[in-house]
Amino acid sequence: MVYPRPQQPCWHSPLTRRSLLRGTGAALALPWLEAMIKTKASAAEKDGSNPTDAPLRMAALFVPNGVRQDQWTPTETGHNYELSPTLQPLAKLKDQLLVLTNLWNQGSNIGDGHYVKTSGFLTCTTINKSLGIDLNCNGQSMDQVAANHAGRQTPIPSLELGIDPVTTGVDTNVGYTRVYGSHIAWSGPTSPLARELNPKMVFERLFRASNPKKETIARDRLLLDRVLTDAKELKQKLGASDRQRMDEYLQSVRSIEKRLQNQQSGAIRNWRPLVDLKPKDRPDPDAPDQYPEQVQLMLDMIALAFQTDTTRVCTFMFGNAVSGRNFSFLEGVTGGHHDTSHHQNSEDKLRQYQLINLWHIQQYAYLLEKLAGMQERDGTVLENSMILYGSGLRDGNSHNPHNLPILVGGSGSGKIATGQHLQYGPDTPLANLYAGLLNAFDKKTTNFADSTEILPGVLT
Repeated sequence: MVYPRPQQPCWHSPLTRRSLLRGTGAALALPWLEAMIKTKASAAEKDGSNPTDAPLRMAALFVPNGVRQDQWTPTETGHNYELSPTLQPLAKLKDQLLVLTNLWNQGSNIGDGHYVKTSGFLTCTTINKSLGIDLNCNGQSMDQVAANHAGRQTPIPSLELGIDPVTTGVDTNVGYTRVYGSHIAWSGPTSPLARELNPKMVFERLFRASNPKKETIARDRLLLDRVLTDAKELKQKLGASDRQRMDEYLQSVRSIEKRLQNQQSGAIRNWRPLVDLKPKDRPDPDAPDQYPEQVQLMLDMIALAFQTDTTRVCTFMFGNAVSGRNFSFLEGVTGGHHDTSHHQNSEDKLRQYQLINLWHIQQYAYLLEKLAGMQERDGTVLENSMILYGSGLRDGNSHNPHNLPILVGGSGSGKIATGQHLQYGPDTPLANLYAGLLNAFDKKTTNFADSTEILPGVLT
């Protein structure tokens, strides 16, 4: 076992931040526990980190196709603002929210409809126009700058997640390869990072990260089952509050595993169709099917990764650029996302556009609330995180790159001045915000891409 086996209560011989629950062929990272607080004599770890300090995390959530702009921006500024209609699902989290108005990405202000605004969302650069594989975003994405600083302290430097597979071919309307629309995370100018699209694979990756040995048994038991004996032994050595945290954590893991298992339970051995399945019967790839559940599972993966400190940096794409995702699973919506965003001021399309926007914000609120429920030290995982939400477009109908819809959730270990709506002068660089978020990670970082300063009012 990685954790110590003291005869006395373990808070006299603390766990390390990298302690694991172990079982046959499996390793499960632990959430933060009070038993990880070091005594003065043992405060310094070999890697130089201080486990009594909660880690700072960053995530960037990207939404394609913009928002209904007349329902997005709050009318008041400062701390006493009222949430706009679209932002109402975030009412419980208002004190942990930062609403930012009049930011734009100058590098995306060219004729392309979507692709420049997607691939350049976190780089604040102008991508090279390409019809093939010679991709170049001319920079590094903000999340990867953060990962370069924090990634060496975690098993996984950064986690890139998505729902839609990489789109290929050329969009002849604008002359760009569609591949650009599938990436927001870039480790370098010509290196977009592959996204994991399967929640089950993400789940297993998280819990193999600290134990990269090849498994020697078949994966016929849930990961949690393999480490439960270890968990029970550890709980006997924990204080009451830590036992409660462990119970909540293990229940959360069990819930996710069951949901993942249920998603795949349709594959029954020895079953054969009563009639032949034909290629023409293949489902529409943009059908709604299990999309809502897939999204929430991916958000659960972010929460688990942050809670266990398996990674401190993550990106998630709700959809690729020009996403035609069918949102008919929402009552009152009948069409695809991209088509609906081209509303042409039609009242019916604007109504449906708003319902899609609201659903996305509800998912953002779901993640923030989940993180807010995870206690660590004297705060929560949300309070020790910075969760960016935004789109590369203001309005999907006009492809407007000005005044982007941008939110930040979480107070970044007290470094982010949340609970307010900040309005800036027209066309304030989005990179100024990123410079501020990166400064929270590393005080040495004071600029990013085309930033002119750290965005005033963001940092405490």
